[in-house]
Amino acid sequence: MTENVRWTEVLCVGDLLVRAAHRHPGRDALVLPGVRYTYAELYERAERTARGLVALGIRPGQHVGLLASNGVEFAEGLFAISLIGGVVVPLNARHKATELAYIIDNSDLVAVLTTAGADQYVDFAAVLKEALPSLATAKVPTRLSLPEARGLRAAVLLCGADRAGFLDRAAFDRLAADVDPRRILELRRRVRVRDIAALLYTSGTTANPKGCLLSHEAMTRGPVERARFRLGTGDHDVTWAAGPLFHIAALSPFLGSIGDGGTFLTDVHYEPGRARDLLVREGATVAFPWFPAIIQPLLDHPAFDPTELRALRSMFLIGPSVLLERVQSALPEAELIAACGMTETAGIYALSDRTDSIETRATAQGRPYSGMEIRIIDLETGEGAEVGVIGELLVRGFCVTDGYYHDPEATAAAFDEGRWLHTGDLYSWTPQGQVAFHGRLKDMLKVGGENVAALEIESFLARHPAVRCVEVVGAPDPRLDEVPVAFVEVRDGYTVTPEELMEFCRGRIARFKIPRAVRFIEPGGWPMSTTKIDKRALRRMLNETESELTHP
Repeated sequence: MTENVRWTEVLCVGDLLVRAAHRHPGRDALVLPGVRYTYAELYERAERTARGLVALGIRPGQHVGLLASNGVEFAEGLFAISLIGGVVVPLNARHKATELAYIIDNSDLVAVLTTAGADQYVDFAAVLKEALPSLATAKVPTRLSLPEARGLRAAVLLCGADRAGFLDRAAFDRLAADVDPRRILELRRRVRVRDIAALLYTSGTTANPKGCLLSHEAMTRGPVERARFRLGTGDHDVTWAAGPLFHIAALSPFLGSIGDGGTFLTDVHYEPGRARDLLVREGATVAFPWFPAIIQPLLDHPAFDPTELRALRSMFLIGPSVLLERVQSALPEAELIAACGMTETAGIYALSDRTDSIETRATAQGRPYSGMEIRIIDLETGEGAEVGVIGELLVRGFCVTDGYYHDPEATAAAFDEGRWLHTGDLYSWTPQGQVAFHGRLKDMLKVGGENVAALEIESFLARHPAVRCVEVVGAPDPRLDEVPVAFVEVRDGYTVTPEELMEFCRGRIARFKIPRAVRFIEPGGWPMSTTKIDKRALRRMLNETESELTHP
């Protein structure tokens, strides 16, 4: 379908489920290993949970937290909050107690929905009690008054019972039974597409996480349009995402799948063997592994057989050309899609073209997504950057955050007078008009006065046959300000020394870009930040003295 016959169609988050349940009541909406839910079942659960929220006194515009693993409780909670015009605040299941306590208080939550069943992957009731110690002694879970979370009034278990401080599922459902379903219809019909639908917190750097205010339009327009017009078969698609639903990288394709009446595959945690079985059994047509840390273990699994995944039509994957070539060779019928996005843009704001080569997809992330605008500005002058010049990417359009909650200073710093969002990401324009990623602004190393993108060094080292995964960070240096240090995971069956890797670089990249040290990471030993390797943790692991760094 050509671009000029597409149309813009925007629904509120709750309406996505209502429409799909009306059109495809018996179709599977959500599938995990060993369990599946139809659209009719998911809507019934979401509507009942919405009635329970109304019974608790939750009003449109109020913030409700959602702390759960991937599964039906997360899905029903998300849509229930949206059905009554509330603002969903997905809580990061990997956050520590202090981070959770900060977000719960900062986001002005009036209620939190969570799980604590015996068969749950994580006991989130225990996690919340660690974050909010006074919750354990609360007498009435529907009238909380906690010093750690001043606005929180209710804590509800969507799964589980007999937890002090929490309203269990059975009691919650009894409250819901007293609310007329017509009340949910009335509230849903009042929600506007530019109302705030979600408050998603970004990972903090040196400060606390920031809450991104995202409208219903931002959350639904792009994902549903891509699911309908760009991905898969154009009919009933089966979409798999490995990441946690509290993160935009998985939440966005989930909403796209629901909005297009598709079937969404996921799991409470990522394990390559379970993922492979689910993909094969359900006949996935669209996949969102996103990063090498997810796709490589899948490819390396003993049971992986690419002929069993012939149904795949598209896969979102960012990585070096050697990895993309391997995946494309194994899955020749699947289009490997490159893209770039962030929490502040509710996901994707640029996308590769169908005609792009593997080399192009490995070195660039596509053109601005339809309806979005992109600028790249020179780091020194602030003017528009020429082709090939690395600068900061700015973005503007329908999916950009309305700002940071309770943080006018951060909002003012992120947006200029033209309402361009300064992403803090380094990009350059290619001669073909695509954007090429060069890392985060904070990951730009300053080596003896030279700007060096860590990603450039990582991409080169990834070509070494012994390198399975590589990340580069800067280490302080008294002479050069900072120097590159590489963290490397070695492929099974290979051995390599730091000296061999540095020798691999000599004469092939500039001397000041060659790592001064190489640290090896065991498989499974990478520090992770939700879906990506945590470079802040890698920097903390650097304890080298000046004498331990090599000057090539």
